[in-house]
Amino acid sequence: MPETVEAVLHDGSRIAITAQGEGPALLLPVRLEPYGTVEAETMREWGGDPDVGPALVHGLSRSNRVIAADYEGHRMAHPAADTLTPDHLAADLLAIADAAGADVFGYYGYSWLALSGLQLALRTDRLRALVMGGFPPVDGPYRSMLAVTRAAHAMSQATSTQSPGQSTVPVAEAEPGDWDHVSVQTTEAQTRQFVTLYEALQGFDDFAAEVPPDLPRLAFAGAEDQIDYSAQWGGVRVRIGEPLAQHQAALIAAGWDVQVLPGLDHLSAMHSSVVLPILTAWLQRVGWVRRPAAD
Repeated sequence: MPETVEAVLHDGSRIAITAQGEGPALLLPVRLEPYGTVEAETMREWGGDPDVGPALVHGLSRSNRVIAADYEGHRMAHPAADTLTPDHLAADLLAIADAAGADVFGYYGYSWLALSGLQLALRTDRLRALVMGGFPPVDGPYRSMLAVTRAAHAMSQATSTQSPGQSTVPVAEAEPGDWDHVSVQTTEAQTRQFVTLYEALQGFDDFAAEVPPDLPRLAFAGAEDQIDYSAQWGGVRVRIGEPLAQHQAALIAAGWDVQVLPGLDHLSAMHSSVVLPILTAWLQRVGWVRRPAAD
């Protein structure tokens, strides 16, 4: 039966944690609560997978003790507007592991939760496996993401004074992919916390980052994972798949396993149908799974 506990995070807020399965601990910052019908359908129309969290937990709990906590959802409900720094990110993830009783554990995160895993690996000796999806370990888009998050923050500030009849509409009513006509639904504090995070990462040199050399680690991304944002969103290109492919040989030489997934973009590469086989096979290969009982 799943076990439910809570962890106290760096800002004093409490996050719910569900642990299930047997075997080596694996921390997944994913959502288990079902989305509403309309929201789930909108996610599918835009290329997302609303069922990714439950599917990963169900599949991986066959071989691991899966510790699931919706960290992104928690931060949207409890924004850490001025304190979402790499140090606090790592401290929060360790607090989740502590509350679940995991002295050592593996970690999988996607997109900004993947960069969170990298920051965690640089700050603890408790990690036994690291998987980064949808964010490259080197040549990461830190500057471009700061521009995008600053633009989102500016739009969230303006939302409260927006007059009826302007050209932006809710995501559910917009044509999938048409970000220029989507209204920002997040609050000022919600967007500012990501500005805080990416500002804190501007001095981070991922090429020089010293990940523990004996840590098993995997990075994957869609080959087509690239977004060109208009001036409204900062006027930048966010490159994910390209730098992973460009530096693949050097990453492998440095101890990373790398998978560049043909034909997939940022949203399609995070689907459970893609991620679960990758994680299952890789965790088995590096030995971070439950061992079969001896006869």
